[in-house]
Amino acid sequence: MQETPFCLSVGHFLPFTMSDSNSTDFINPSTFILLGIPGLEAAHVWISIPFCTMYAITILGNFTILFIIKTELSLHEPMYYFLCMLAVTDLVLSTSILPKMLSIFWFYSREINFSACLTQMYFIHCFSVIESGILVAMAFDRYVAICDPLRHSTTLTNPVVAKIGLAMVLRGIMLILPHPFLARRWPYCRTNIIPNTYCEHIAVVKLACADISVSSYYSLSVAFFVTVLDVLFIAVSYTQILRAIFRLPTKDARLKTFGTCGSHLCVILAFYIPHLFAALTQQFGYNVPLHLHVLMANVYLLVPPVINPIIYGAKTQQIRVRLLQLFTHQET
Repeated sequence: MQETPFCLSVGHFLPFTMSDSNSTDFINPSTFILLGIPGLEAAHVWISIPFCTMYAITILGNFTILFIIKTELSLHEPMYYFLCMLAVTDLVLSTSILPKMLSIFWFYSREINFSACLTQMYFIHCFSVIESGILVAMAFDRYVAICDPLRHSTTLTNPVVAKIGLAMVLRGIMLILPHPFLARRWPYCRTNIIPNTYCEHIAVVKLACADISVSSYYSLSVAFFVTVLDVLFIAVSYTQILRAIFRLPTKDARLKTFGTCGSHLCVILAFYIPHLFAALTQQFGYNVPLHLHVLMANVYLLVPPVINPIIYGAKTQQIRVRLLQLFTHQET
């Protein structure tokens, strides 16, 4: 069936172009075969270099953010608690994809167990939804801090922050939970070859020799529900924030106040723009080669975890100062 990709699930709709000659007569295979990046097999080792570098930066950057926030008492505030949640989410999301990808590139380890494939698929989509929810929570924090600053400390108490974080995690868990269960119930009797570097939901269920309408419509509904509601909430929050900023009496006050949410705005753009660009490529890029689709599906998941700690490290003064102190061994 023809599907329309949508933002968080743009990777769901990678075209399947394997020939029918690859078809076999098996049901519920014990393993799937991940091709990596079709058409660029000869360059896999070279392609692995930037991806490995990205993973190293992701690990180092996000663990550094977590360490700084944990050890710096002045950063024990709602904004930085949400940033810790974002860092953990980025670490899990990257680790769900990159180790297997690098094993394909370096060791030609293309096989992945059926259950492991479904587990990877679940973690990727679950933590993508969680990350979007955390960005909403951070937008709410900025809204309260700027539009109602006198109530910020009483509104966003530690228990409230914990409940918001738990709600975002439970939302991701519950919304994505049907994906692996639906994928497991389909019979697979065509091929076990996935033209990608990871097990993506629709790329997996499209291999089934059954009517997958339930999986397809549910996947699209989740993507629509998550993306539209989250982007709408963020847009409303920042509309109110901008109105409050423009009512400030001086230009310096406006710039200073806007600077407090500048890093969050950059993170939002870094998360949603690649998704939107990939969605447009999938929707209108009919002549785009398969390897470009696969590269885009990897980039839009792997870029935000790399640049999020860089953005917050560069734009947040408290984190930047503490980071310099770590490198220069100065006392606080």
